Amino acid sequence: MGDPRRLRKKYSGPLKLWDKERIEFEIELLKQYGLKNKTEIWKMDSLLRKFKADAKKLIRASTKQAEMERVYLINKLRSFGLVPENAKLDNILGIGLQDVLNRRLQTLVYKSGLARSVDQARQLITHEHIKVGDRIITFPSYIVSISEEPQISFSTNSSLSSQDHMLRQSLILPAKKRQITYIRSKHRYGKFHTKQEKGITRERIRGK
Repeated sequence: MGDPRRLRKKYSGPLKLWDKERIEFEIELLKQYGLKNKTEIWKMDSLLRKFKADAKKLIRASTKQAEMERVYLINKLRSFGLVPENAKLDNILGIGLQDVLNRRLQTLVYKSGLARSVDQARQLITHEHIKVGDRIITFPSYIVSISEEPQISFSTNSSLSSQDHMLRQSLILPAKKRQITYIRSKHRYGKFHTKQEKGITRERIRGK
């Protein structure tokens, strides 16, 4: 038998541990998105930084392979609703951390009206009450594509799939109360898009 595979961390934490602005911003993110701990923030941030690093590398490159990778990266992020239809590599550099967090299954379960709070959305996912298409997804950090978003529903094996379940009756909330707001911060986590991109993203979040 060979040596067991060594698992590596798929994220990196902040270099400056005692950054007041970052800490305050992370606390707000934990509350707003119902995150378990700051590790979940750092994982999403590492994913976002990878996308941006790839975009910067491809902006400088001029080979045929680079062109293919450009198309692939833009199409991938477009499928997740992170960039607009006519996006270029520069648009990727304007994606904010909250844009990625807004595509998590936990956030979308709450915004679609299947849970009364983001914390309840997390519980429903981990207890196998939620499916995306034909698959039961049990991890709240699953990034949902635009095509998958309408397919989020209660699992057919779940007791909540019945419209008569008492929890289903209590899920009726005004759409306005389900809005996830952008948190202003001077830290790079809270970096906004350009004015035009910010409007596009917010309209998409509101479902317009």
